[in-house]
Amino acid sequence: MKKILIKEINLEVPEIALGCMRINRLSQSDAQRLIQTALDEGINFFDHADIYGAGEAEKFFSQAIEMNSSIREKMILQSKCCIKKGLYEASKEHIIYSVDNSLKNLQTDYLDILLLHRPDALIEPEEVAETFDELKKSGKVKYFGVSNFNAYQIQLLNQYCSQKMAINQLQLSIPECKIIDSGLNVNTSFDAGINRDGSILDYCRLNNITIQAWSPFQKGFISGTFLDNPEYSLLNSVIYELTQKYSVSNSAIAVAWILRHPAKIQTIVGTTNFERLQNIAKASQITLTREEWYRLYTAAGKHLP
Repeated sequence: MKKILIKEINLEVPEIALGCMRINRLSQSDAQRLIQTALDEGINFFDHADIYGAGEAEKFFSQAIEMNSSIREKMILQSKCCIKKGLYEASKEHIIYSVDNSLKNLQTDYLDILLLHRPDALIEPEEVAETFDELKKSGKVKYFGVSNFNAYQIQLLNQYCSQKMAINQLQLSIPECKIIDSGLNVNTSFDAGINRDGSILDYCRLNNITIQAWSPFQKGFISGTFLDNPEYSLLNSVIYELTQKYSVSNSAIAVAWILRHPAKIQTIVGTTNFERLQNIAKASQITLTREEWYRLYTAAGKHLP
C-alpha cells in the first residue's frame, strides 16, 4: 500500500483507509477477519465516529479484535464528533465527552486524529481552541481536523487554534465531485461552475490540509452506488474497459480515479466485505493516465467547457 504524507503533522498514512460505519453489522469473527485483511493489505488507518452504528461501532470494533497495546501500535485510529440528534454541537463539554466515550469504546488511551464531523452554526472558535489544547496536553488526542467544512470555516478555526486543522473529510466520487467541477468551470455560466465550498480543494492544497474522500462509490448524497448502475451505463463501460487493462475490480478503478488527483487525497472505503477490500486495495498499485482520468470524468456526464 502506497503512503501519503499529511504535511501539516508530518504523518504518513496509507492511501486507502477503512471506514467503520457499518462494522457492527458483521459477526465478531467476520469483523475480525475484515480488520486483519485491512492490516494485511497495509491499511492500518481506521475511520470512526461517535454516531456510527448508533454509537456501537467503536465498541464492536475493539471487541472484535480484543484491542491490546500490541495491536493498537499497528493502527491509526480516527474518530469524529459533533453530530447529535436534531443538532450539531462543538462545545467543549460535548467534544470532551465524545472523546472520552470513544476512548472507552475503542479500549485505547488516545486517538491519533479527532475530526469535527459537521460545522456547528453556534461554534465558538476560542472554545474549540481551548478544548483541543486540553485534549492535546492530556495525550487523549494527537492531531485534529474537520469534516465537511468550507475554506472560511477552517480559516476561522485556525485563526484561534494552535492545533491546526490537518484534515478535511469531504464527499468525493467520479459522479459526485463538485469540488473538482467548480475548478474546471471557472469563468462560465454553467451550474457546474457554482463554487459552493469556497474553492475548498485549492484551499486545502495551499494550506497543507489533507482531504479524505468519503463515499467514493456514491452517485449522489448517500443515494446509492454508480457501479453497475444502468443510470451510468457509459461510465461503467469505460470502467469495465479499464478493469481489463489493469486486471483490477471496478471499485479499484473508482478509487484509483481519486488517488490519481495530485492533491494526494486519502480515500475512506466503508466496505464490510474482506474480499472486496482486497480488490479495492489494488487501486494503490495503478496510476491512471491523464486521458483515462478525463475519460472517466466525462463518462459520468460531466462536460468540459
